Amino acid sequence: MRRLLPALAFGALLLPAVASATHDDPRLDGLFDKLYEAEAPIEIKTIEQAIWTLWLETPSPTVELLMGSGMEAMQGREYAKALSFFNVVVEFAPDYAEGWNKRATLHFLMGNNAASRADIQKTLALEPRHFGALSGLATILEAEKDYGGALTAMERAVSANPHLPGAREQLKILTRRARGEPI
Repeated sequence: MRRLLPALAFGALLLPAVASATHDDPRLDGLFDKLYEAEAPIEIKTIEQAIWTLWLETPSPTVELLMGSGMEAMQGREYAKALSFFNVVVEFAPDYAEGWNKRATLHFLMGNNAASRADIQKTLALEPRHFGALSGLATILEAEKDYGGALTAMERAVSANPHLPGAREQLKILTRRARGEPI
């Protein structure tokens, strides 16, 4: 493993710059428009999956390999291994929002909320509509009892994707908490 990462990082230097779906990608714009108007559950799921597919898209075989390896390690709860892969991703491709988002998710799973929040902010700077990152931010802020911040994050998530499961109920709870009302 220690030999693999430097080799991948060196190989990455030889590849062209990473290009991936960005917030101004017209494919994403169209999908978000359709998502907002969609009503049928199968249509909503299909559109959400298409958005996630574009967010994961990168023409770089190196980044694709690193992301796949990181996600596999994360699923296997090999967090240190996953972190090493995602660290290389964000170093090699700092404009790749999903690299930051995956590392944010990993930091959250590892209990490192400060690092997760920092990576979420990078994700949102690159893709402000990233409803996954916004939902994650709301979860972290709620756990930290920043109910106003959590409410704002969840409102932004629902603005990007009005079909998030459980979001409407979560908004009600966060609104009450932000007002200091009992739940």
